[in-house]
Amino acid sequence: MSTLIFPQGALFWGFLLAFGLVMYLISPRARSAAAYFRGADEAGRPTSGWALTMSVFISWIFAKSVTNAANLGAEYGIVGGLAYAVYWLSIPVAGVVIYRLRTRHGATGLVPFLIARYGRAAALLFSGAILIRLYNEVWSNTAVVGGYFGAPGSLAFVAAALVFTLAVLAYSLKGGLRGSIVTDGIQALVFVLFLGLVLGFILPTHGPARLLSEGDLALSAGLDLLLVAALQTVSYPFHDPVLTDRAFLTRERTMLRAFLVAGVLGFVAILAFSLVGVHARLEQLPASANVPAGVAQGLGVAAFFATMAVMVSSAASTLDSTFSALARTVAWDLPLLGRWRLPGSATALRRGAVAMVVFAVVGNLPMIAGTDILKATTISGTMVMGLAPVFLLAGRVEHAPASFHLAFLSGLLLGVLHAMGAIPDSWAIGSGRYALLLGTNLYGLVICTAAFLLPLTLAGRRARQARGAA
Repeated sequence: MSTLIFPQGALFWGFLLAFGLVMYLISPRARSAAAYFRGADEAGRPTSGWALTMSVFISWIFAKSVTNAANLGAEYGIVGGLAYAVYWLSIPVAGVVIYRLRTRHGATGLVPFLIARYGRAAALLFSGAILIRLYNEVWSNTAVVGGYFGAPGSLAFVAAALVFTLAVLAYSLKGGLRGSIVTDGIQALVFVLFLGLVLGFILPTHGPARLLSEGDLALSAGLDLLLVAALQTVSYPFHDPVLTDRAFLTRERTMLRAFLVAGVLGFVAILAFSLVGVHARLEQLPASANVPAGVAQGLGVAAFFATMAVMVSSAASTLDSTFSALARTVAWDLPLLGRWRLPGSATALRRGAVAMVVFAVVGNLPMIAGTDILKATTISGTMVMGLAPVFLLAGRVEHAPASFHLAFLSGLLLGVLHAMGAIPDSWAIGSGRYALLLGTNLYGLVICTAAFLLPLTLAGRRARQARGAA
């Protein structure tokens, strides 16, 4: 994509700067740890159900995901859009599982839960996965925004991504998680408004019926990725503190309702935006790594601006949530791993702010180097498949530290082997692009579950033998 020029360039840069300024002015200044890390207001009251619903909804509408949904719609039709939208069923899954952890096991967070149940080494591995996840969220979202200002790698591309990062960092430093939740409400409204405008440009051309019927329900036509997404919903959400941190901010029932509603809204929003890609497929537009931008350019400045606004609002909501989750992880959760005293409020806020700044810098290095944004989802989702039995079977079976390590490390190993191309072709299911990924996730989930249960099985066998000997 060519670099935008005046007057379009001035309009787009103006929107980006104005958006950052407005968010900074709206974001409240968080002065306490309760506000900065737990989203409470100045009076110490927790987030309302409506605010939590909007926050979960928009903070999980990643700019990279909106782009991926459209790209998959262009490649596979509506099946591609459905495949990516299925990931949003992760939200209700997380809500139901964490509801159980809170009501039956008294969990106050996933890290404290893992420390109590599986030990600090398990929580350390889990925290490492979280930090990698948050690292990926930085570059994969800033890269999408940069793509609306210039070609990947160009000066305009990098400059826009960095300016966007600085704008979000400024109000994230000011408000922490409380600021993220407050600004999420505005960003959700901006997203829905401009999504409606984008669809207004798309729907009249072919009509909803034609768009929703394009594509084939076959493993080689996107169904394999849909099944991958369905399998990953039982593990993927638990390594994302952008989502899981919000599951501990309000009363259990309020949280559960918010997660159920937000999951449905997210599914519908992602599927709706994938129609942009289906439109590109029907129009036989050239394939690209940023289908929404290509479609919008062909529809004129207004459509391109609306699409860019969708991306900026969704990327900002994810990035500020990433920064606030990072601050909590570094300043609040990691000290628990070493039996250190939790820092005072002022020290914790300072550590959290430093962590945000460091990740804002190093997190953009892959964006500058150039990386496929879809990998931020599929690879990380495969590597954490071992978390499924850890959380889904909590309280249903006995537990042992070895269970966590065997399950988690099995998933991590399989994810690394898949990324390296070392998984045998015999594991492939079907003949589509994601056949091997599907096989790795299906067989891997079975392996991880078996690995999780192995220590319990061996312990039960030893107990039976001991009783028999007695």
